[in-house]
Amino acid sequence: MIQETALIFTPQTAASAITGNLWLIPALPIVASGIIALLKQKRRVPAAALAIGSLGISLLIAIAAFAHVLAGWMANHAVRETFNFSWIQVGTSSVDLGWVLDPLSAVMLVMVCFVGLLIFIYSVGYMAHDENFTRFFCFLSLFAGGMLGVVIANSILLLFMSWEIVGLTSYLLIGFWYHKPSAAAAAKKAFVTTRVGDIFFLLGIVWLFSSTGTLLFYSHGAGSLESLALSNLLTQHAGLGLSAATAIGLLIFAGAAGKSGQVPLHVWLPDAMEGPTPVSALIHAATMVAAGVYLIARVYPLMSAGSLAGGTTVALTVVTWVGAATAVFAALIAVAQNDIKRILAYSTVSQLGYMMAGLGLGGVAVGFFHLITHAFFKALLFMGAGSVIHGVHEEQDIRHMGGLNAKMKTTFVTYGIGMLALCGFPLVFSGFWSKDGILEAAHNGAIKGPFYMLAFGALLTAFYMTRQVSYVFFGNKRAHHEAHESPKVMTMPLAILAFFAIALSAIGTPAWPWFKSFLNNEAAPFEFAGFAEPGLASLMLLSSCIVLVGIGLGWMIYGNKQQDAHAKDALEKALGPIWTLLANRFYVDELYGVTVIALYKGLAILTDFFDRCVWGGIVALVAWVFGLCAKINRFLDETFINGGFDKGCEQLSTGGGILSNVESGRAQTYLRYLAVGMIVLVAILLWSARP
Repeated sequence: MIQETALIFTPQTAASAITGNLWLIPALPIVASGIIALLKQKRRVPAAALAIGSLGISLLIAIAAFAHVLAGWMANHAVRETFNFSWIQVGTSSVDLGWVLDPLSAVMLVMVCFVGLLIFIYSVGYMAHDENFTRFFCFLSLFAGGMLGVVIANSILLLFMSWEIVGLTSYLLIGFWYHKPSAAAAAKKAFVTTRVGDIFFLLGIVWLFSSTGTLLFYSHGAGSLESLALSNLLTQHAGLGLSAATAIGLLIFAGAAGKSGQVPLHVWLPDAMEGPTPVSALIHAATMVAAGVYLIARVYPLMSAGSLAGGTTVALTVVTWVGAATAVFAALIAVAQNDIKRILAYSTVSQLGYMMAGLGLGGVAVGFFHLITHAFFKALLFMGAGSVIHGVHEEQDIRHMGGLNAKMKTTFVTYGIGMLALCGFPLVFSGFWSKDGILEAAHNGAIKGPFYMLAFGALLTAFYMTRQVSYVFFGNKRAHHEAHESPKVMTMPLAILAFFAIALSAIGTPAWPWFKSFLNNEAAPFEFAGFAEPGLASLMLLSSCIVLVGIGLGWMIYGNKQQDAHAKDALEKALGPIWTLLANRFYVDELYGVTVIALYKGLAILTDFFDRCVWGGIVALVAWVFGLCAKINRFLDETFINGGFDKGCEQLSTGGGILSNVESGRAQTYLRYLAVGMIVLVAILLWSARP
């Protein structure tokens, strides 16, 4: 049973000291990013030192946090410690934020910091000649800080704020070479597409808060992921026969689908290759795309609420089928791609589908183990691809490479390890055990459809990765330039990642399922009897055969052959229009272009028409009416009011002139006027007194 420890701002124990300072892990890279932003562009060394140093310190704190959780697990109790505080107080209500330390966040923190640190170091060599080196590390550091904020969040509001930092910095990094129109377009595409999912995510957050009264995940039994809140959500009906828990879970999954490139919101992810290769490695391995999978793992109590023992829920069923469809869909497209990074991009989309399906079918441990192993070998593959691109002077088309195994031996060996791990080569590589766990969960499910889809996806993965490696490293040299090995600062991270692509196998085998036991707070004894689980041996054999067949087919068609850089692909000749369909990504972008984008363009044109002709016309009419009123008012004012006033003033002035002549100041004149007046008065009196 998960134990939650309430913490206060003044730590009293070692546990509170570790969890209370957990905020430093994302804060250090974010602060470093702010300082780098103030540096001059030529200050390369301080910029790289600040970014690498801050993430290095974050890694040390993350390791300490992981050790604390591990110590609790070894003492036979799981640790879930929260640090919550009031952020904004409005009357009697408050908005609370907080962070959480548990096995899920502890593992993710170490992975993000460690893989991110290797990518940072690799970037020093890869971006050495870029004039915007300092700006790159500013964005890179902010990106890592945002992702780490997502990981530690115990508040869905804090998670969303960090989530949006990741979205902003992904836009900045994908479009880092903004002078390239394709990079600027890819950045906008990524930003807009992920916002579509984020709108649904935000609606889910608002609904969750209105239904539970809290934004915290865990808060002494009153959190939104704890039993009391979940029970209330299950009793609330959302329409269409769904409970509020299911509806909110589906809204949150829409946000995760946007970040993790699930169909149909996958279209931004391959175009993200327009950014520098370290960005591709960071986005596709340890950070942004993993955020969606991590989100579903974090809110898994909500997604699985109401399920019976061994059963599933509507939300998890949707996650499963979307994940399985994504795995096959992206793998098919990857078969017909020729850009070395784009192949890996569609591979990432496919593997994210596996992770989602693993969460839906087997729970957090199954899907999350593949996320961790994938982070290492996919970072290795992207950085290896960057090494290849660097070595062949920025060429990215695999048809123009060939024969690089002799010129780039370190890159070749490490890339081969990453390729075999991704394919799930039997027994030795971590990808085999993590993918096999997902296939096992799918095989044991009530519905077999996802299993067949995921198995077919595994076959395609082995095939297209063998095709890529054959084109790049084997056969004849087809490039028009001399290849060279990358510098040590780039190859050393490759060697470290290659080691972990193999070493992580040790914690996920049936003999010692340490990773699953750690996340589920179970004992993990080492015993070979784990391989005797009913049906496991046959499933492992089937999985191995699938991989070997895929590799065999790829080698049979492409392996070590004299390829012509301008000749048609061997499979293209055989498949014809099907190849064209795959090469053009099933025309999904074009479909969006003639539907969604066309609709919005039409709405934009209609809005512009209304703005210019209707609303603008109304404004112009009102302006004309008021102008006419002003002219009439001016006419009345000048003709009648001013004219009458001027005429009155003129007459008054004339009368005054006449009267001024009367007032001469001479007494004789006044007596004369008085006498005349008296005569007139007497005459009037006599006239009025006559009979």
